[in-house]
Amino acid sequence: MDELLARHTQMPIYRVEDGMVVEPNSLYLIPPKQEMIIADGKLLLTEKDSKQALSLPIDHFFRSLAQDAGARSIAVVLSGTGSDGSRGIRDVNKTGGLVIVQSVESAKFDGMPKSAIDTNLVDVVVEPTEIAEVLDRYAKHPFRSKLELEKSPPVDETSIESVFRLLQHRHRIDFNYYKPTTIGRRIERRIQLNHRGGDIDEYVRRLEDDPTEVDKLYKDLLIGVTRFFRDRDAFNVLRNDVLPALLLACDPGDEFRVWVAACATGEEAYSIAIMIDECMKEMDRRLAVKIFATDVHQASIDFAHTGVYPETSLDQLANQCFEVHLARRRNLV
Repeated sequence: MDELLARHTQMPIYRVEDGMVVEPNSLYLIPPKQEMIIADGKLLLTEKDSKQALSLPIDHFFRSLAQDAGARSIAVVLSGTGSDGSRGIRDVNKTGGLVIVQSVESAKFDGMPKSAIDTNLVDVVVEPTEIAEVLDRYAKHPFRSKLELEKSPPVDETSIESVFRLLQHRHRIDFNYYKPTTIGRRIERRIQLNHRGGDIDEYVRRLEDDPTEVDKLYKDLLIGVTRFFRDRDAFNVLRNDVLPALLLACDPGDEFRVWVAACATGEEAYSIAIMIDECMKEMDRRLAVKIFATDVHQASIDFAHTGVYPETSLDQLANQCFEVHLARRRNLV
């Protein structure tokens, strides 16, 4: 691959070594049979797990990139088979980064671009020849970081109220209790992605004239990143301290009810269901269980309702737990 790329660029090309510091204007290639993440600006390598049925190194790297670079993250998905990258871009989108995807029509293998576009989290879809121009324009107009937004003067309240009004009118959700810095960061993001200068007042006029832009801002505000057993410490407290006491307090024949608010795509709700089942088995106590999972984002609820997830989203589950509670279907569970 390095020889092939060298025909098309004068930038230095490196085969990654563990701990290598990332430098500008350089290309880095992941070695065979390795997975790679970035942390504190360094590329770190691990051996691929031979027992893992599905390897998605791009998802793995995108997630680490989002964590390391936050709003400065840029994920680019090009031609390729399968769906690698379509999960990791969720993290990049959530942190305010930019997601660029090659157009399906221009891709020799359209699996990866199509899977990414189907998430509705892609900011720009272009042909490969246009990507450099998009990156250059983006770099010249970088988004302000969360810290910079918090230090800058507050956005005009009248304009923010106009944004809230338009969102509520179209999507029946009151965003008045949303963090002002988050609203400001997402508005700044949408202004820049539309390649239009101007201020929030101009953006409000855009929202009034273009309902699809209201939809895009709405999606930016609500898309969440979640995984099975994502906060391990919190789940340990739930498993060891909270659930046993609650289950013990129930009388035989009682129905044990749980409400998972803001459930996103459902991983947390299913994690709690698995944990309750294991806890009841350990206590030799069987009760009827009903879990209510709710979210204001309908697309997330629809996804959660299917109960089908990519196998890579279950990396926090022990093998025994996996086999007892889940069923494999190709690369899904």
